[in-house]
Amino acid sequence: MLSVDEARAHIAARVVGLDTEIVPLDDGFERILATNAQARRSLPPRDNSAMDGYAVIAAETPATLPIAAESAAGITGELAEHQPGTATRIMTGAPVPLGADAVVMRENVEASDGRATFNKPAIVGRHIRRAGEDIEAGQLAIRAGTRLGAGELGLLAALGYSQLIVVRRPKVAILSTGNELIAVTEEPRPDRIYNSNAHALAAQVREAGGVPVHCGIASDSLDTVTDAIGKALDGVDVVLTSGGVSVGDYDFVKRAFGRNGIVTDFWKVAVKPGKPLVFGTHPSGTLVFGLPGNPASSMVTFELFVRPTLLALQSATVYQRRIAPARLKTSYSKVAGRTHFLRARLERRDGELVATIKAKQGSGNLTTMAGVDGLVEIPEETTSVAAGGQVNVILVRGEF
Repeated sequence: MLSVDEARAHIAARVVGLDTEIVPLDDGFERILATNAQARRSLPPRDNSAMDGYAVIAAETPATLPIAAESAAGITGELAEHQPGTATRIMTGAPVPLGADAVVMRENVEASDGRATFNKPAIVGRHIRRAGEDIEAGQLAIRAGTRLGAGELGLLAALGYSQLIVVRRPKVAILSTGNELIAVTEEPRPDRIYNSNAHALAAQVREAGGVPVHCGIASDSLDTVTDAIGKALDGVDVVLTSGGVSVGDYDFVKRAFGRNGIVTDFWKVAVKPGKPLVFGTHPSGTLVFGLPGNPASSMVTFELFVRPTLLALQSATVYQRRIAPARLKTSYSKVAGRTHFLRARLERRDGELVATIKAKQGSGNLTTMAGVDGLVEIPEETTSVAAGGQVNVILVRGEF
C-alpha cells in the first residue's frame, strides 16, 4: 500500500501536458496561460495626472498664476508645452504637459477669473503617474502556467491582448458503477440511491479547469462495466469511475480495466477516507482513476489525487491547494498506518486558525462535504493530537 506522497509521485510520472489553443480574452477566465505574456506597451503609456487639479512648475509656487491651458484624458498627438509662470488645468488621467513637474489637487487651489492661487509650495512629482511605473514595455507581465483571474485578464486587456494562448481543458469522463444507483431524474425507491457522485465529481472537475463528460451508470456485471469503461475511454484525457474498486463479489472495476488494456499502476493508498483507490494508464495516454464509491471517499480522493493531476495536465505552475497551520478545537485519536484527512470548518481566533472537525467522518457521510472549509491532515504514524495541538489543513474553500 502506497503512502499519499508515493501515490502522488506515481501519478505525476504519468502526466504529459496537453496541447494549446487560442481563445478570446473574455474566455480566458480560470484558464492556464500557455506562454509568457510580455508587456506590449508601458503602463501608463505616458506621464498622467492622478488627480483633478493644476499642473505647475513646483519651484514657482506658492503664487497666483494665470490658467493658460487645459489637459484632459484622451488627448492625442504631441504633448503640449507647459509655459513657465502659468498653471495648466488638468483632469485625472490626462497627460502632464512637458515642463510641468507637479500636480496640485483642485481642492487645494483657489481659482477664479482665469487665475489659480497656490497657498503652499507644490512638491515635485506629487500626483503624477509616471510612464511605465506600473509596467514597462518588454517586461514579463504574466508567467506561463498562471491560472487567469479577473486581475490577470484586466492586465492583459490593458496591454492589448485580445486573444490568449492557453492550455486545452482536459476532458474527463465520469462513470458510476453499482446496481443500487439511479439518476436524480428518476422516482425514488427504497432499494436505490441517487447517483450523487457523478454530480459532485463533475463540479470538482469544473473547478479544476476540466470538462466533465457524463457516462451514466454501469450495473454490477463484469461485461457491463468493461463495455462502459471502453466507451468512456473514447476521446477523453482522464476517466473517473466511482465504486466497484474494493474486494466485494460485485467489485469488477479492476478486472474491467485490464480487459480494456489499462495498465494498473497501483491499488490502495494508506489514506482515510479513500483507501481502495486504483490508478492506471491506457495505451492511448488516457489516465484512469478508480475512485471509491462512498461519496466522501470519492470527493476526498479527487481532491488529493485527481485535482492536482488535472491542473498538471494544463501545465499550471500551482496545482496543489494552499496548506495552512491550524489548532484543533478538540482532540483526535486514530490507529497508526494511514494518513487521515478530516473534514473541518475553520475560523480565525487571535490571529490563528482553529479547526473544528465535523462530527460525522464516515466515508458515506456526504453532509460533511457540504460547507467544508479544509481537510485536516493527521499524518500516517501519528496516533493522537490533543485539543489545541497544531495540524496542517488543506484549504479547499476560501482564504483564511
